[in-house]
Amino acid sequence: MQPRRSVTVGLVGVSAVLAAMCHDPTQTQIIPPPSAVDAGPDLRTTPGSPVTLTTRLVGGGSRWTVTWGDGAADSGKLSGRDTLLTLTHGFSATGTYAIKVSGAGSDGAATSDTLTMVVEPPGTPQVFVGAGDIGECGLQHARKTAAIVDTIPGTVFNLGDNAYPDGTLSDYGRCYAPSWGQFKKRTRPVPGNHEYKVDTAAGGYFGYFGVAAHDAPTGWYSYDLGSWHIIVLNSSFEETATLSRVLNRQTQLSWLRNDLAAHPTTCTLAMWHHPRFSSGVVHGNDTLMQAFWQVLYDAGADVILSGHEHNYERFAPQTPDGTADPARGIREFVVGTGGGGYDSLDVTKVTKLGNSEVGGVDHGVLKLTLSEGSYHWAFLPSGYTLDSASTPPEYSHTDSGTASCH
Repeated sequence: MQPRRSVTVGLVGVSAVLAAMCHDPTQTQIIPPPSAVDAGPDLRTTPGSPVTLTTRLVGGGSRWTVTWGDGAADSGKLSGRDTLLTLTHGFSATGTYAIKVSGAGSDGAATSDTLTMVVEPPGTPQVFVGAGDIGECGLQHARKTAAIVDTIPGTVFNLGDNAYPDGTLSDYGRCYAPSWGQFKKRTRPVPGNHEYKVDTAAGGYFGYFGVAAHDAPTGWYSYDLGSWHIIVLNSSFEETATLSRVLNRQTQLSWLRNDLAAHPTTCTLAMWHHPRFSSGVVHGNDTLMQAFWQVLYDAGADVILSGHEHNYERFAPQTPDGTADPARGIREFVVGTGGGGYDSLDVTKVTKLGNSEVGGVDHGVLKLTLSEGSYHWAFLPSGYTLDSASTPPEYSHTDSGTASCH
């Protein structure tokens, strides 16, 4: 039997549309917000695998229609300003299907959004490409890394600090959307500390990515990509006492344990913003993430992706305390190279400390090809541009290799 795939689709929640609500002080009636549809990110599945579609409808009395792209459709009407609708559908044949979610609220406005469902044969390798620390207005580096991503089909990830300086909705519109925003439909996002500079990221990160960002303000979630299980965590709990309370560390650890137990796959990849290991001179190693490494290590996870340091670094498989472990260790990639400036690496650390194998200061993206039981990595640089004439060769580089899952 094929594994069940969960698909989440939704309409913008009440918190994201409060600004659109009007109130006449002479009346007690609140005019409902206009309908707005967020169909979520593009998705991939296999023939015969049931798809669970969870849709959030905003605007009392919303009528909804879902057309699946294969000739089938479902429709109905829900009451309430903020109501969940869950549907299940299966695709019998491989192909690319345009799913359209339409809604009309009590205000009479009709709107819709689409996502692409790619149905592939079981065992199809999945391309997973991205970076962290991306959109900084005034710099052109994000456009260069976006140009690389634009040549690569597949699922896109980011690793937090996606829009500088404060991760507000305005920052996303000005500094992220013109470059990486073109991949929004195929992006699975990760929050970083800059996303929480102003508030709990509700207006910026969660407002921009919507359904793809999952539950605000926590933002941790998981999904399957081919034969791989992908886990997104939120490491910004360590930034302030307020965020520590909102993004409770123990709650997230408990969620992680339960998620891993529920998804005992051969290959597992986890990603978050703050790296447990780094030879960078700005932030370096982050021991606060060691407990998460331990849970992942105990469950046999294979790969961890992080950003935060604006450089690239690859580590050999290791234990949560940094002991080399080629048999069961987790390989970490630090990919804070999306466009937000440069952070230096301690070359001594890169060549001598622990299990760091490759490091460089260059913007670029990491392309992973996730296959059944193995993965291939390739770092694709956009070209070091601070002082090209005197750039040391190790600073502008490619990196590639292949490894097996545990």
